[in-house]
Amino acid sequence: MGTITRNFANNIVTGGKVDGTDGLTGTIPASNVANDTLGNLTAFPATVGDFVEVTASDVPASPSTAGQLFYNSTSGTLKGISLGTAAWASGGNLSTARQSLGGAGTQTAGLGFGGYTGGNTSATEEYNGTSWGPGGNLNTARRYIAGCGTQTSGLAFSGYASFSPPPVGTNATEEYNGSAWTNGGNMGTARYRVGGCGTQTAGLGIGGTSDPPFYDLTEEYDGSTWTAGGNLPTARSQTAGAGIQTAGLSIGGNPSPTNNSTFEYNGSAWTAGGNLNTGRVSIGASGIQTAALAFGGPTGATEKYDGTSWTTSTSLTTVRQNLAGDGSQTAALAFGGGPPVTNATEEFTDAQYVAKTLTTS
Repeated sequence: MGTITRNFANNIVTGGKVDGTDGLTGTIPASNVANDTLGNLTAFPATVGDFVEVTASDVPASPSTAGQLFYNSTSGTLKGISLGTAAWASGGNLSTARQSLGGAGTQTAGLGFGGYTGGNTSATEEYNGTSWGPGGNLNTARRYIAGCGTQTSGLAFSGYASFSPPPVGTNATEEYNGSAWTNGGNMGTARYRVGGCGTQTAGLGIGGTSDPPFYDLTEEYDGSTWTAGGNLPTARSQTAGAGIQTAGLSIGGNPSPTNNSTFEYNGSAWTAGGNLNTGRVSIGASGIQTAALAFGGPTGATEKYDGTSWTTSTSLTTVRQNLAGDGSQTAALAFGGGPPVTNATEEFTDAQYVAKTLTTS
């Protein structure tokens, strides 16, 4: 094979040992290079091997540095990069405690509207990442309302406004501009407990009920008109929606209170996705089809979806169902719900890579 110039990786001397004393000079005898692997390497002297990086400040924490050890010479501590724990933390309370409300927006610019306070409400509130403030009232007060979009471009649809049994679903749709609601095009089928996702100009309404029946209907909104989309494989109500109109999710929902099925929408048809670990109804959801978060229901369980399967994460602090959710998988907002009816708001932060001091305990 011939001789090759020594460098840090191949400073091998006679006998197949690494020379840690002469720097990176000279050549390796051809007799030492039996092959192009480390097959001839038999021992390392004490002066050669792995070492711990010394830095004056912490190494930036990220997936690319996970597992890295370093010595912080300023603090005099040995540290490593590891993945922390996801957490729900208390946010500012809703001004009006309610359940069965609609939600839209992000963790720092959320929108909550409608719901049940002991009676149907038309109240709208806006979240700024710290506290809720009043927004414009819905034109039609209702509970079990679906929503999607953003704080300044929201969509509210379905629900029921009648107090007389049996409950009467509505097909009313309203559009929010950041200060006021205006009426949009009516849904094709009046119902409530519908799942919702998407945007104001590309919304998706999923399932629902008129008590009975349960619906397998899907409707798509284009900013003015609802049209029929592909039917769900299984009729359901109280399902949670996430994603967009052409890449949506339907998560859990009746007719079984322990339903764990997930369906994925491609803009025209639904197919089965991965099952929840904890089947449930009346949950909140956030995120997109390949990175969704489902939380709440009869338990406080939280699960993360990667487009194929669900994994368990940190549970909500306040166990509740019929709550609203918005945001992303890594920065979600959960608010309202019951029973009992609550004004609690929680903010989800996904696990982050952090620098931790290593100890002997």
